[in-house]
Amino acid sequence: MTTIADHIVESLKASGVDRVYGLSGDSLNGLTDAMRRNGTVDWVHVRHEETGAYAAAAEAGLTGELTVCAGSCGPGNLHLVNGLFDANRSRVPVLAIAAHIPGAEIGSGYFQETHPQNLFAECSVYCELVSSAESAPRVLEMAMRAAVEERGVAVVVVPGEVFLSKTDQGIEPTVVRAAGSVALPGRDSLARAAELLNAAERVTILAGAGAAGAHDDLVALAGKLRAPIVHALRGAEHIAYDNPYDVGLTGLLGFASGYKAIDEADTLLMLGTDFPYRQFYPKRAKVIQLDLRGSQIGRRTRVDLGLVGSVRDTIPALLPLLAGKADGTHLERAREHYVKTRESLDSLAVNDHERTPIHPQLVASTISELAADDAVFTTDVGSPVVWAARYLRFNGRRRLLGSFNHGSMGCALPHAVGAQAGSPGRQVVALAGDGGLTMSLGELLTLKQNRLPVKVVVFNNSSLNFVELEMKAAGIVNYGTDLENPPLADVATAMGLWGRRVERPGELEGALKEAFEHDGPALVEVVTARQELAVPPAITFEQAKGFTLYAIRTILSGRGEELLDLVTTNVARRILR
Repeated sequence: MTTIADHIVESLKASGVDRVYGLSGDSLNGLTDAMRRNGTVDWVHVRHEETGAYAAAAEAGLTGELTVCAGSCGPGNLHLVNGLFDANRSRVPVLAIAAHIPGAEIGSGYFQETHPQNLFAECSVYCELVSSAESAPRVLEMAMRAAVEERGVAVVVVPGEVFLSKTDQGIEPTVVRAAGSVALPGRDSLARAAELLNAAERVTILAGAGAAGAHDDLVALAGKLRAPIVHALRGAEHIAYDNPYDVGLTGLLGFASGYKAIDEADTLLMLGTDFPYRQFYPKRAKVIQLDLRGSQIGRRTRVDLGLVGSVRDTIPALLPLLAGKADGTHLERAREHYVKTRESLDSLAVNDHERTPIHPQLVASTISELAADDAVFTTDVGSPVVWAARYLRFNGRRRLLGSFNHGSMGCALPHAVGAQAGSPGRQVVALAGDGGLTMSLGELLTLKQNRLPVKVVVFNNSSLNFVELEMKAAGIVNYGTDLENPPLADVATAMGLWGRRVERPGELEGALKEAFEHDGPALVEVVTARQELAVPPAITFEQAKGFTLYAIRTILSGRGEELLDLVTTNVARRILR
């Protein structure tokens, strides 16, 4: 007997899918049993469906290929939502199979009934109910095609009994692969862009994840324009390496040099980025924005010229139209500022005379130094992403994954599950906060059960650290941010992982080396400074006023020792050095 579930499994395999991430449930039994009988598509058993969605997003982000997650009816598939929001906002191709209650019961208030088409509408590019066995193959094909071509999440809602329905014996598996294409602006638009760039005196390039695959052409463009290159966070892995024009990151996590290079430009060329923070755009410069999606153009700042096309295809067409610039003053100033900024940041990533707690800059820098040349890094939202952004070094082979658009806590470990399952021979290192890790603590068991040798490094500062920084900037006394953690390395050891707790700077390198060399999952818990300030490149008057108010209110509330710790951590160390 051939069932709809058999057809789904065969179609997934024919379209290059090797695994499905999920948590079993009765409404999914038809699908998981078909996978068992087929034996060519693996079931990656996670402890929470949200992790399944995150894992699928991570694998899709690494490979660019379709990945799949699944959830049972009601609460099961509802748990997928947050991870699917992350995948859709990261624009990666994910198919979610959402099992539903029996079709005859829909609308009756049946046990575990929800309305998946409504629930998933906002986090998908396609979402449809399979109302019958006859419609299933067509809906599946449309969903897979939408996920692959629109680079987003497609959801197929399947009542449990439909999985078990028989299909026509002659039905062929659905095969969906991305269609190759070239995306270029029109000739007139390219000519206008060249005209604006040739007339400019100080061009700065802001590039993002859309510049993937265009590294060498981007460097050639910057050379011809004598333009510094600033990158958004998701663009770092594609842009920052082997780049004599790089001046660092901009934004809340960025460098002063990146902010300054944009602020001093008379023309900003945006390439493949939807960088969201409007306060970091120039106030007087002309702006040219190139994006594959025309709807993105002008969303963040006023644009003088919008271009629709891919960065990879457009730069080679634009380069011959540019006259080239002789004056490199703007570039030289930006590079000089970057070198000083980089030196200042690196001076903080040191063993501070064996003082404790350990500065998180040292942790991130040491991870970067010791990790494999082709390592995949995943990072939690919050303070770990600050240190990842500033201290991880890229080389064209390393990758960085995180919830950079959706901004969800607790993603580092779930992303690492998918990165490691999809790349079994590659080193995967998760930079987790103690708050983020404890949100998904059960997934340490997923690593053990699925034999995934992920290396988890926990920045344990016993707090929701980035939230505390936001409170300080707003002039608010820290409240509701304490975390009372057990020894997390001991928890990992009890779960069957290799675990080590590091409290002194001199122990850090040895512990990380042991973890990275361990043949299996490992966790290194590092006790880091709670009061380390991650200062943005441009401090507003309101933020400065907020810190002053925070200091006054903290003293008046009887918590002066917290302020003393802040000064010792961030000011005294610089004086003593």
